[in-house]
Amino acid sequence: MHAVNKSVRSLRPTPLRVRARLHCALLALLGALSVARAETASVEAWQSQIQQLAQQAGAGMPAGTRVEVEVGALDPRLKLAPCARITPYLPTGTRLWGRAQVGLRCAEGARWSVYLPVTVKVFAKAWTANQPLALGTVVSAAHLQLDEVDIAAEPSPVIQQAQAALGRPLARALKPGQVLREADLKARQWFAAGDTVRIVSVGTGFAISADGQALSNGIEGQPVKVRTEGGRVVIGRATGTRQVEVAL
Repeated sequence: MHAVNKSVRSLRPTPLRVRARLHCALLALLGALSVARAETASVEAWQSQIQQLAQQAGAGMPAGTRVEVEVGALDPRLKLAPCARITPYLPTGTRLWGRAQVGLRCAEGARWSVYLPVTVKVFAKAWTANQPLALGTVVSAAHLQLDEVDIAAEPSPVIQQAQAALGRPLARALKPGQVLREADLKARQWFAAGDTVRIVSVGTGFAISADGQALSNGIEGQPVKVRTEGGRVVIGRATGTRQVEVAL
């Protein structure tokens, strides 16, 4: 257990922070490219420029993080009219993480817009299985090791702290070297309906607590109804053993 805890501290900043910083870096670079006039107004020229985002964005990442951006190709059946200036943009709702798309729009000339597929890979240290683990295996420290993996390969976040996985059963089988993600773990039940629980109300800069009775099972990450001692029913989130957090 001690070895695992020691390794956890080496994972800062967390993958979620890496994702946010990477997204902001790539978005800023796209914005810079959009106001600059390309020497060659062609899709191929923009493919080359977007490819260079990998090195520029990766330079701002935490030590030990390696970023690669693979730029795909447009459908060869597309026949685009000549364009004097092409600008890149990020489609609404797009996150530059894993498989994504960057838009290319003709700003001077014919009116057309196309999507260029990109794959953003982020290599960092994360917890992986060190042996074959069957469905339902209760994860222990002996099952885990740190490896460099592409943490952006799947939508589900990687486990940021080993303690979050220890003692939880697997929701699917894992192969040796396969990264452990939140979706791979079954949610814990912190308490059952009818149990007395501690209600923690959290606000800006303060927190208050009181006892209550759970009206439904407290499943990790899912909403739960609780009746306060005064008879009021509130909805919160199960966060620990017989504990419910209610945001104010």
